[in-house]
Amino acid sequence: MKRVVIYPKDIMIITGKSERYSRYLIQRIKKYLKKEDHQVVSISEFCSYMGLDQETVESCII
Repeated sequence: MKRVVIYPKDIMIITGKSERYSRYLIQRIKKYLKKEDHQVVSISEFCSYMGLDQETVESCII
């Protein structure tokens, strides 16, 4: 079974940036998508926001 949610550690692996930047990026995506604090960001939402190919991202983190 594949994971649906993306976490700061995954973003660190994909972008090569720090954990702090990764948490900040998730907050920016949530604000852009008008999500509440308790809601999560999916891998597809992250890929859409960043302009990345979802299959490539999934292969990096899973």
